[in-house]
Amino acid sequence: MVRVMASGVFDILHSGHLHYLRYAKSQGDELVVVIANDATVRRKKHEPIIPDKMRLELVQELKPVDMAMVGHDGNIFDIVDEIRPDVIILGYDQRFGEQELEKLLAERGLDVRVLRAPEFTDDLNATRHIIRKVIDWHSGREEEDA
Repeated sequence: MVRVMASGVFDILHSGHLHYLRYAKSQGDELVVVIANDATVRRKKHEPIIPDKMRLELVQELKPVDMAMVGHDGNIFDIVDEIRPDVIILGYDQRFGEQELEKLLAERGLDVRVLRAPEFTDDLNATRHIIRKVIDWHSGREEEDA
């Protein structure tokens, strides 16, 4: 049984998330998805639009996902120790390098293969693109309503 771990914010689910999770699932038998907790999202990206418990509920219902959980605040490797994956799939835009992460995991005594998911090239494949489109649409509507 090959356990695969994928992680992300998953703030406003979109087709890029689905393609990422399908790819992750294709790399093993069981897919465990870690959703970044609200404190981590605030610290590393932005104020979450959707609270972590709601993002968890949405992600765990996606077909490729066998199990989903909210990540811990603090050391990112604690959750890896808990899940004990055979493979970690990085999103195409996640900051870690594959070799760098494998080295850090090995230093912790974890033998985990790290792969990067390919980029999905849909024009709305990122939450920031969706937000920008909504803002642009809303701004245009306000001008029409004036």
